[in-house]
Amino acid sequence: MGFEEATPIQAEAIPLALKGQDLIGQAQTGTGKTAAFGIPMIEGIQAHANHIQGLVITPTRELTIQVAEELNRIGEFKKVKVLPVYGGQDINRQIKALKQYPQVIVGTPGRLLDHLRRKTLRLAHIRHVVLDEADEMLNMGFIDDITAILEQCPQEKQTLLFSATMPEPIKELALRFMQNPAEVKIKVKQVTVPLIEQYYLEVQEKQKFDILCRLLDLESPELAIVFGRTKRRVDELSEALKRRGYLAEGIHGDLSQARRDQVINLFRTGSIDILVATDVAARGLDIQGVTHVCNFDIPQDPENYVHRIGRTGRAGQTGKAITFVVPRELDHLKTIEHLIRRKLEKKRIPTISEVLKGRQQAAMERLLRVAEEGDLQVFQRMAQALLEEQDSVTLVAAALKLLTKEPDQTPVRLTAEAPLQVKKKKYAHGMKRRKHRQ
Repeated sequence: MGFEEATPIQAEAIPLALKGQDLIGQAQTGTGKTAAFGIPMIEGIQAHANHIQGLVITPTRELTIQVAEELNRIGEFKKVKVLPVYGGQDINRQIKALKQYPQVIVGTPGRLLDHLRRKTLRLAHIRHVVLDEADEMLNMGFIDDITAILEQCPQEKQTLLFSATMPEPIKELALRFMQNPAEVKIKVKQVTVPLIEQYYLEVQEKQKFDILCRLLDLESPELAIVFGRTKRRVDELSEALKRRGYLAEGIHGDLSQARRDQVINLFRTGSIDILVATDVAARGLDIQGVTHVCNFDIPQDPENYVHRIGRTGRAGQTGKAITFVVPRELDHLKTIEHLIRRKLEKKRIPTISEVLKGRQQAAMERLLRVAEEGDLQVFQRMAQALLEEQDSVTLVAAALKLLTKEPDQTPVRLTAEAPLQVKKKKYAHGMKRRKHRQ
């Protein structure tokens, strides 16, 4: 699979899990947790048994799909079948797939409970249970569902729990369902990956879209994720980018699962290079080669900042994370800086002339890249004909001019976003007091 060395969580968790021990693993997202629980789980599965032996519970559809794909790769040569089950996918198709005797199920709590109620899923032979991103499942209100699922599993089983943080309800869950669990805690000096260059731009709300376009032209990202705070924002932003000629699509919770899968696949294969997303895509979306993350709207939950920017700088690659901050959000930015134990650098807004220079440089690099690729015989005859009428410098300059798209100044109006909830509450309280005085 291309692994050269274990990540810290893998190095500590795998030997303990192979012994059959219950385990609590505390590590941030993007640290290789899937292989940390997947390798020992697959190792303990009897591949030819016609019953479910392993269960992985995950918070989101995206993470369910990602974990199932990874476990299928780990179990490929052992002939272990892993099936993802999640809401939004046709349940009848899942019922048919469950009858094909998969050995491992990866699922979201709601859909797992649905199958248990229908008796299309039985957990009597479960030997390994994994709770992945347990704190996120708690935040999403799944703790009762998880409890109901675990109550239907045999008492004699191995349970592995992974969580970035350890709030009290997660500790209580561990005490109830785990037997003397070993604890593995991976400490990080900084919550965020040092390979990610992080900075912010202080902008006015109405400037945001034009500045985003300038940055995209200046940086020319291979793959970029742009985060908006609301579903409406994502729809408007992705449409506005497409009108400006960018290869962009949006993804949020109101899309059908089929459409979400389609958009993610387009992004993964490079058919589009900009994915506009709500925080539904911040966790569990693992796409190699994301070079830039832009927080078009600063995240309301400071912890989501970590999950958002963790989509870039993965597997030892470098990445950039740019955050737009309107003046009223500067206090919220300080909260994020306190969480990540790092002060973000403030950069100035790029000018139109800088963007134009960036486009000219990109056009030159594109021309050189095509020249190096070869296979130009047909065009060489055309070039020779053109050289009889014009000198070579003029022709190359004309080609560069064609490749350098002028910055589009077409005005775009996005619906104004409401202030952050915490700010809105303070404002409303102040209004009440003023009315009382009057």
